[in-house]
Amino acid sequence: MPPENEPSKRDCEIAVSLLDWFRANGRDYPWRRTAEPYPILVSEIMLQQTQIATVLDRGYFARWMARFPDFETLAAASEADILKAWEGLGYYRRARNLHRIAAVVQEEHGGIFPREDEQILALPGIGPYTAGAIASFAFNRPKPIVDGNVARVLSRLENDATPIDSGEGKKRLWARAEALVKASGEPRLFNSALMELGQVICRPTSPLCSECPVRLNCTASAPENLPVKEAKTVITETTERVFFCENSGGVLLEQEKGSRRTGMWKLPALPSASPMTPVIHQSVYGITRYRVTLWVHEAPEVLESESLRRVPLGDLDDLAMPSPYRKALRAILNARHFELKA
Repeated sequence: MPPENEPSKRDCEIAVSLLDWFRANGRDYPWRRTAEPYPILVSEIMLQQTQIATVLDRGYFARWMARFPDFETLAAASEADILKAWEGLGYYRRARNLHRIAAVVQEEHGGIFPREDEQILALPGIGPYTAGAIASFAFNRPKPIVDGNVARVLSRLENDATPIDSGEGKKRLWARAEALVKASGEPRLFNSALMELGQVICRPTSPLCSECPVRLNCTASAPENLPVKEAKTVITETTERVFFCENSGGVLLEQEKGSRRTGMWKLPALPSASPMTPVIHQSVYGITRYRVTLWVHEAPEVLESESLRRVPLGDLDDLAMPSPYRKALRAILNARHFELKA
């Protein structure tokens, strides 16, 4: 056994093999070209619940950085501008947290992102994973990270069938991640390599074991059976009914309140007491553990409400709107010989 706090020989072998592989094969992402905390933070928040291809190929990261290039600019922006820039990425609480983090950095830290663990974890919406990512990628500190890709790699390396979503499973994963990043001597590169190994080699299905740089130190006997999860998410079917009303003044919309999409605009909810008018559009979208069927009806007769606003067609693109409603509105207007910008 190695002395306490000293990495094992196996840990060092894994770290060296993984770093060598990553130096030769690592992908080039814009947030990997810098050690500045701000773009690293933006990328980490965007990549929560969102694939890299969406963030990069659809231009979300580049547009955000062009519009809000630093903490100062972001802190000074309006929530409406921020929600509009985030539109299409979903989980809008992430955008609000970024906005709040920028304000805290400006007001409490003089515009400089904090380096200490306690201060980083005290920022809005920052948990252990994001704190570890910033500490390692921005400050090259030996802090562990565990996301879905890392959990899969570590479970297979140790041939560990402990459910990764259980208390014991999480404890084991974070302990192994910490031991390995400390053994690496290069936290910034190692954590990137560990995540990328899960993305391109140690895949959920059909892992490329023959190409794996750490295969000689992997103990998995049946890698496709790992990792194990304690419970599967149950998808709940639900229905949402809204209505479409347009006249020469524009389209009637309402601003959301009291939900994760507070402040964004949508087609108004069909009043429960209204007669069931004809359906002009139907689509399905997913959000967290729900599968929602969206029904868009012709407008009911009674439309008076302080929460509704008539928006001219030329102003629709300027409002932040969740993707399901944007797509529905675009489809309806296109069918009626109008076009919205893509």
